[in-house]
Amino acid sequence: MTHVSGWRVLVPVKGGDEAKTRLALPHRQRRELALAMALDCLTACRDTPGVGLLVCVSDDPEVLRAVRGLGVGTVSPGRPGLAVAVAAGLASLERGPTAVLLGDLPALRVEDLGRALARALTVPGPALVTDAAGSGSVLLTDPDGDVPHRFGPDSARRHLEAGAVALTDPLPSLRRDVDTVEDLRSALTLGVGPRTRVALARDVPAPTALDLPAGCAGPRC
Repeated sequence: MTHVSGWRVLVPVKGGDEAKTRLALPHRQRRELALAMALDCLTACRDTPGVGLLVCVSDDPEVLRAVRGLGVGTVSPGRPGLAVAVAAGLASLERGPTAVLLGDLPALRVEDLGRALARALTVPGPALVTDAAGSGSVLLTDPDGDVPHRFGPDSARRHLEAGAVALTDPLPSLRRDVDTVEDLRSALTLGVGPRTRVALARDVPAPTALDLPAGCAGPRC
């Protein structure tokens, strides 16, 4: 890829039947909601000052079409697996400040991501933002591009053992990933992006059946 200034941000996105399998929703609804959440996350990332290049890594044709519609670059890893996707994305980039951001952050705000990326530049090596539970990883950065990725179960501990420094800023919208219905409720409280709201309105005609709020009270609603 051509030389760019600013952060190079990789966002791996799983689509199709395997997307967000822990969400207790019917199959089609889960797929559409997973894509909507990823697009809201990518839009916030694209609009964050300091992001010079944004690349989505996915093999799902529907994801790739939708992402390209946002003006976001794409890479296809060719094989399944999060580690494979991250490695393929990293291999496509020139060296420089690089971040891996997970795509299941429907409440992501420009301010939180921008603050995290600015703080990461003050760390001499890799920096980590954990999820709200503290056991997972939502953002991993390295100023030189040598991102020591260990995504998967218990990834926060594994990233710290690999030398990453945990950023302690609150960053609520960045830490709120969505794997379960309970996570989705928390994201709605923060205020999710417009595509996620539309997908919920279309796909969950009776939110109370899932114990979800009918709307959301966050500032983005």
